[in-house]
Amino acid sequence: MKFVDEYRDADAAGQYARAIAAITTQAWTIMEICGGQTHSIVKFGIDELLPPEITLIHGPGCPVCVTPVELIDRAIAIATQPEVIFCSFGDMLRVPGSRGVEEREKDLLTVKAMGGDIRIVYSPLDALKIAQAHPHKQVVFFAVGFETTAPATAMAVYQAARQEVKNFSLLVSHVLVPPAMEAILASPHHRVQGFLAAGHVCTVMGYTQYEPLVQKYRIPIVVTGFEPLDILQGVYMCIQQLESGRSQLENQYARSVRRSGNETAQRLMREVFEVVPRQWRGIGRIPQSGLGLRDRYAEFDAQKRFDIFNYAIAESTECLSGQILQGIKKPHECPAFSDRCTPEHPLGAPMVSSEGACAAYYRYRHRV
Repeated sequence: MKFVDEYRDADAAGQYARAIAAITTQAWTIMEICGGQTHSIVKFGIDELLPPEITLIHGPGCPVCVTPVELIDRAIAIATQPEVIFCSFGDMLRVPGSRGVEEREKDLLTVKAMGGDIRIVYSPLDALKIAQAHPHKQVVFFAVGFETTAPATAMAVYQAARQEVKNFSLLVSHVLVPPAMEAILASPHHRVQGFLAAGHVCTVMGYTQYEPLVQKYRIPIVVTGFEPLDILQGVYMCIQQLESGRSQLENQYARSVRRSGNETAQRLMREVFEVVPRQWRGIGRIPQSGLGLRDRYAEFDAQKRFDIFNYAIAESTECLSGQILQGIKKPHECPAFSDRCTPEHPLGAPMVSSEGACAAYYRYRHRV
């Protein structure tokens, strides 16, 4: 496939791997931020092409994985109400809430199996159309994602307001990447020496927001794509900086990312959303790391519309997702991995999300 096969060329990948080995003189640890990058690394064995001195660790770049457990509980509570059509991306349906595996309503898929009207959509605009087609139902969209998906959510809210669609609302859990990166760097337990930043986020937001991190923490950040050659080139650029003692912000993904990003999308996001603190599953509360609806769009806030508050957090004590999302551990280092935690019976979101690190290891590295 054109524009894909070129970035999966085995000979070129081998050349990059040899070039990386040639410039590596000591041990380095690099974190890729995006779960899509993690899946490419594990699927194509990119980490196994690198010299043993280089360690790739996996970051919190899976928005499904970091959605807090209490918000999953609120989603389940809303979805069980008879007047509601609950719309969501498919990944969210298997994410467990705080209820144990013996409870009847442990995730959204269980609610659907019990008769709840839960629909998988590919865009929040699809949910808006469902609301227009069913004016006597309350249609709720579970708005999950990083800056990549936030513009489409903003457009759905903006159109709902203009068209006066009164039966449409959002359960919002949008999160922002740079504050999560800073939270990792501020931790005394972190071992990150360089970052591969998420190319699709930067396609929307640009990459100037990473400059303060480079300056404050003296760490290389390379905006990187998702195909094998993208990731290998990103690693090469990062190792070049580390070996020469530099800490700069570079853009490997120049075919998609501009410095200023998509300014039209950013304006729409600023119109609808404001920056708020956000709870991250397994990590905790990170200041200024989320997006919430502005007051002028508060009528579309599902939490206020359904008065769903005060859900207690009760995460699985077995699940090590917090340590995995911070790069402290890898999935196979969790005692429950592939035993008590599988895609069919997950303890945490990283095992069921299409961008989850545990799901990647189970699919591509798990051996029965």
